Amino acid sequence: MLLTLLLFLGDFLYRNMSSKHEGQRQPMGKRVILAGLFISVSLLYCLSTLPVYFSTPEFPVPLSCARQPDQSPTRLDMNNSHQAKNQVNHCTPKMDIMFMKTHKTASSTFLNILFRFGEKHKLKFAFPSSRNDFFYPSPFHRTQVQGYKSGLCFNIICNHMRFNAREVAQVLPADTSYITILRDPADLFDSSFHYFGHVVPLTWKIPGEDKMAEFLRDPHYYFNPDGFNSFYLKNLLFFDFGQDNTLDPGDPRVEEAIRSIAERFQLVMLVEHFEESLILLKDALCWQMDDLLFFKLNGRNESSVRKLTPELRAKALEWNALDWRLYQHFNATFWEKVEAYGRKRMAEDVAELRSRNAEMEAICIEGGHAVDAGSIREEAMQPWQPIGEKFIMGYNLKENVDTVHRELCRKMLTPEIQYLTDLGVNLWLTNLLRFVRNIMNW
Repeated sequence: MLLTLLLFLGDFLYRNMSSKHEGQRQPMGKRVILAGLFISVSLLYCLSTLPVYFSTPEFPVPLSCARQPDQSPTRLDMNNSHQAKNQVNHCTPKMDIMFMKTHKTASSTFLNILFRFGEKHKLKFAFPSSRNDFFYPSPFHRTQVQGYKSGLCFNIICNHMRFNAREVAQVLPADTSYITILRDPADLFDSSFHYFGHVVPLTWKIPGEDKMAEFLRDPHYYFNPDGFNSFYLKNLLFFDFGQDNTLDPGDPRVEEAIRSIAERFQLVMLVEHFEESLILLKDALCWQMDDLLFFKLNGRNESSVRKLTPELRAKALEWNALDWRLYQHFNATFWEKVEAYGRKRMAEDVAELRSRNAEMEAICIEGGHAVDAGSIREEAMQPWQPIGEKFIMGYNLKENVDTVHRELCRKMLTPEIQYLTDLGVNLWLTNLLRFVRNIMNW
């Protein structure tokens, strides 16, 4: 597997650097040095995913270490659809949260919301060490948490992981709220194929310009379940949740897996109804509207996004049948929650959230919209890009933002990697890879 990766990287770098600008071939010595540097760092990054666990003395997971808000006065919870119309109920914001960050599901946008909430309430995050994920795709283990010691108290865990319920439960309090987000599997497959395609060797042999369409024409011909990074191209949601993404759709273990996810997660949000999802989150966790403000992060530019044809969409859903089953189940439960909340009330709250976000866009964002990577002035606002591409968009912070909004604006616009660094996460391996990629002028 590692030999395959090395051969790919060497070939990719040679072709990319020698043909990137016709007539501007880099000297052979420079190409060799840069290729060797990039391959070495990439190999180190891949080797870091190999699970190395160590035993520690076991102590009970403590109760929440969150600083409890002042109970006098306590915010009134008028969001419980089951309470009588005139009943008054006290509500305290829930601070202990497990967010299962799935891939290509607007999860970076939600992460920004969580980071700001955690800072506001001085909560303790369980972060990974050296990277921005918990050694994905290895299953999560508590020892992957930066500074982990048995018995330490954490409030929030939210970085990419391959979910392992038993290990997560060893890190967070027993009454932790489990939250996640799903996306229509056809759109997710399209996004994943284009974002991760360069690091999935089985795609290299696919002919033609439209590799995804060719792959979906006969996926069994191209797909190898044991191939390096192949999980990115089949039932990625199922894989993220720690399940077997290659099961036959009729296997009874599929339904068992969906049932176990439903029992564990109190709220499963949907990308296609992100604002409604946030309102349900506000209701479930007793948050405030201020906590939900967001700008869309890590969005692709229009030239890299296409609308799937009905034929391609049908093929993508058939190929990702397990994810489709998962999505259909939680799409149904999502709308049950919306009905319980009240359609009219939901529409009013969504309208308020959109109005508040529009106000922040006018205050914070130069031009009021996202721009291509090449137009972003500050390095601190540059989003992470896939290998060999620059189609992820970002923002420019308005100059002369008033002092009342300046800090909030900057935090809302800060990409995930930079925000993690601001929160004190040790990202030396991720930053080393970024440094080398910048040298390569991807």
